[in-house]
Amino acid sequence: MECDTEVMEKRFQLIGVGHSCLDQVCTIEHYPVEDDSTHISSISVQGGGAVATACVAASRLGVSTAFIGNIGHDMVSDTILKHFAVDGVNTDFVVRRDDCFGLQSFVMVNPATGSRTKFPQWDTNPAIEWTEDVVKQIGSAHVLHLDGTNWTNAFQAATFAKKAGVLVSLDGCSMQTDNELNKRLASLADVLIMNHKYPLRVSGKETIEEALLEMATWGPKLVAATLGPAGSKAIIDEKVVHIEPYRIDSVVDSTGAGDVFHGAFIAGHLDGMDYREALRFASAAAALKCKEAGGRKGIPTKSQTHAFMNEFC
Repeated sequence: MECDTEVMEKRFQLIGVGHSCLDQVCTIEHYPVEDDSTHISSISVQGGGAVATACVAASRLGVSTAFIGNIGHDMVSDTILKHFAVDGVNTDFVVRRDDCFGLQSFVMVNPATGSRTKFPQWDTNPAIEWTEDVVKQIGSAHVLHLDGTNWTNAFQAATFAKKAGVLVSLDGCSMQTDNELNKRLASLADVLIMNHKYPLRVSGKETIEEALLEMATWGPKLVAATLGPAGSKAIIDEKVVHIEPYRIDSVVDSTGAGDVFHGAFIAGHLDGMDYREALRFASAAAALKCKEAGGRKGIPTKSQTHAFMNEFC
């Protein structure tokens, strides 16, 4: 069925194309050495995946959001869709296929430090079929958010979005072996926010500052890197700017903090914040998430995020 473009223009502010999975979050006594063991004190099953969790964060922060991708008919796929539904992320354009399966990730959380060690399942699902309706859906959004987990899906979606004048946001985390592919995808982004490893590897520079300055010449309007407890750095007005982190009393789990950062930045940008304000808003939302185990349980609402920020004024 062909979609009505005028209706679609009012439907979703953000569309995500990227990794979605089911996280089995295990809090453990300590992280063991190889061929040893430890005890699991708690298990939490939550939705996961870089773009998927960013979409959930944006939705909780008041953004109308949809996810596009392939999924299977198995129980894991059922659960992934249920988690999207709970958080109001539309999945009308998620296609259930016999040759696909729901992805899982196992996350071991060390309560002593709040660090996590991930064991994600390799994504071998086939590429998205870009029907006319799906392409129109992307063209109707305000923002398209991507990660590089499936490069073919991300590159195609970015190409469609750029042609339609849709802002492209890229989570610089997953990298291809062929670095030219990483550069091609990064160059299509309008908003390029990365983890601390991605800019060094992709740019070939030795420091974060040099890498950000180099990548800012590739075409993005904003280039930034998240640095965990050290905050983030971005190129604003052609200068390297340090965004101070928000501190919380105790970090329970950092799983998904970067994903929440992306979703919150997009939400702030769509609310009319300038880049510096949106980065601070994203930093606050990501910090609040770390109070809970798992990538999604601790994602705050807009009012909770602003109240937390006001505590530091």
